[in-house]
Amino acid sequence: MRSSKQVICSERMRRMPAQFSWVDQRLVRDRHLDRLDAVAAALYLFLITVADAQGLSWYGDTSTARRLSIDEARLRRARGDLIRARLLAYAKPLYQVLALDDPFPPPLPPHEAAAGAASSVPVESATNRAEVRERLAALHAVLRRGK
Repeated sequence: MRSSKQVICSERMRRMPAQFSWVDQRLVRDRHLDRLDAVAAALYLFLITVADAQGLSWYGDTSTARRLSIDEARLRRARGDLIRARLLAYAKPLYQVLALDDPFPPPLPPHEAAAGAASSVPVESATNRAEVRERLAALHAVLRRGK
């Protein structure tokens, strides 16, 4: 007689591939996803999947938009949403997925949010601007090494 319990075959169990990436559970638990629409969430998932250990990715707009089945204008809006949510830094052509911070950081003032969307680099409060400048300088240094 067979047991009602299913036996899991060890050959079919999930195994971690050599280039495994993971999604931080705080993305859901701390409600970061609640602030994003589906396209911004899809872009974030794509970027955390393709990024290296420092969160860096060099995927271009054309190939990223094609992979997500969206146009480039929609990609730019999703990228701006992620920048304003403080989940992403961007200095063309380099993306950096940022560490998850407080679940509800204070929103960027409208003039700074507009500046961040236009320049694609998050502009934060005066106390954090030095950190943003350092992050951008590091992104540019990586770009210079790659040339």
